[in-house]
Amino acid sequence: MADNLDEITPREMYFDRRTVMRGGLLAATAAGTAILYKRLNGVDLDTTLGVPIPNLVKPPHTPSTWVDGETLTPRTSILNYNNFYEFTTNKDAVAGAAKDFKTDGWKIEVGGLCNKPKVFGIDKFRKLAPIEERVYRHRCVEAWSMVVPWAGFSVSNLLKAVDPQGSAKYVAFETLLDPARMPGQKTGVLKWPYIEGRRIDEAMHPLALFATGLYGELLPPQDGAPVKLVLPWKYGFKGIKSIVKITLVEKQPPTSWQQYAAKEYGFYGNVNPKHDHPRWSQATEQRIGEVGRRKTLPFNGYAEQVASLYAGMDLDVDF
Repeated sequence: MADNLDEITPREMYFDRRTVMRGGLLAATAAGTAILYKRLNGVDLDTTLGVPIPNLVKPPHTPSTWVDGETLTPRTSILNYNNFYEFTTNKDAVAGAAKDFKTDGWKIEVGGLCNKPKVFGIDKFRKLAPIEERVYRHRCVEAWSMVVPWAGFSVSNLLKAVDPQGSAKYVAFETLLDPARMPGQKTGVLKWPYIEGRRIDEAMHPLALFATGLYGELLPPQDGAPVKLVLPWKYGFKGIKSIVKITLVEKQPPTSWQQYAAKEYGFYGNVNPKHDHPRWSQATEQRIGEVGRRKTLPFNGYAEQVASLYAGMDLDVDF
């Protein structure tokens, strides 16, 4: 376990002048800025081209598939500014630390309270449904944000395939545990493996996505390859990465950040500008690549689609 919470939440979250400069470099990446970026941050800028996704579906723009009126965050920003503590707590260094991570032979075990438990190889997992582009806002609990063109399919496709039993009320998720390949797991910064959980009605919502790619390419290691969970109305720490196990359960499952600091990171993790983190405000956010802050929207702008899931709940208590 880390000695203090400042080790968990790096100084970058305060977005001082250096961080804004870095965001500008990421937004305007070119060969020259890559050299300056390394001088500023001490690491190389990842501009590696990924593997194109064949037959990527681009569905009609609807509130469930597209954010209208907002600029996509540049691909280079998404590849080079990451939280993935399995590799390192340094956002700028995740890409470098994960560059040799391979996902050959990846399997995802799905079981628990379901009638058709399965173990999927990653190729069969990707074929559960057509892979489609979804442009979603991403809001980190540290008060920074992006707009990401994910590629994937609705979580509901997987759940329907395994046929949940009536007693299944929650879905628990687990990340790969392999300290040899994920060196951050050799530290005590969190209890490993990383675990997450959702109510089953949240997981069945059309917005809930298994992302297997971004910007039309297979998901890179630093962003959670080969598959991560995307819940755009929740803070980013709810989007578990490099998933190897999914279990349908009756009772609310434990989650990594709630285990670490329950008063700071709740089970639900819904974006709520009126519920501040104990150590900073959630009323505004820093969009990567922009100068100045913008107001944070309830449920990250998806209130019309998801607020009914929490009708009658006190969102200051169930945060």
